[in-house]
Amino acid sequence: MKSSAKAVVLRTAGTNCQYETAHALSLSGFSVGVLHINEFVRGEKELEEFHLLVVPGGFADGDYLGSAKVLANKLRFQMGTEIKRFIAEEKLVLGICNGFQALVKAGILPGFSGNYSEQVCTLTLNDSGHFQDQWVELESVAKNACIFTKGIRKLSCPINHGEGKFIPGSKDVLKMLYKNRQVVLKYAENPNGSTDSIAGICDETGKVFGLMPHPEKNFTYWNDPRSLRGDLPEKGEGLLIFANAARYVKKKLL
Repeated sequence: MKSSAKAVVLRTAGTNCQYETAHALSLSGFSVGVLHINEFVRGEKELEEFHLLVVPGGFADGDYLGSAKVLANKLRFQMGTEIKRFIAEEKLVLGICNGFQALVKAGILPGFSGNYSEQVCTLTLNDSGHFQDQWVELESVAKNACIFTKGIRKLSCPINHGEGKFIPGSKDVLKMLYKNRQVVLKYAENPNGSTDSIAGICDETGKVFGLMPHPEKNFTYWNDPRSLRGDLPEKGEGLLIFANAARYVKKKLL
């Protein structure tokens, strides 16, 4: 029996994490569709059919103009009206890695004062100067507003990015992120030079969330390299993020 909580994983040319993401969502109680952005642009599918929009990882459109820049423009100019309506209906949006880059560059995050079309932050080249593929430890920022991280204090999952360095547009933007409780996750050890070790942020409502690490790649204990050094729960830590989303949808939207 399919769940009535519906999520869509949005793909485009160069997306490569859609199936892991869909699997994690399915394990967490969602009925999942993996759909190409053009299906929405052409009007073949309607975003309003879903409760959660996920923009997954990969190299959207080859990252030719910078990471996720082409996808960001598509989200802003071709789906902007639908996404704003989706958010206004208190539905959820999640961007992972390349998806986080897209949300930030489209202006959907951080979305100050409900403005989801102005870019005030960016994600750029790692300080290391190269692509990084490693597991990281994340720490949740106390009393953050995010729906997706309720009850999470620490989280282990991988990063796979060359442009993951988070930079706010100014000191005032950084102050606003903290004031509004929008800084959600930090790296325990900063792998890429991100300002204040920031790994993920949300909008002011806590219902739009983006992060560079990949929670969908830790959906079971055998994904986690720590399983070689001791017993871990069968469900991977990354599933907590998707389970929180499912819990919210079932409680608030169904």
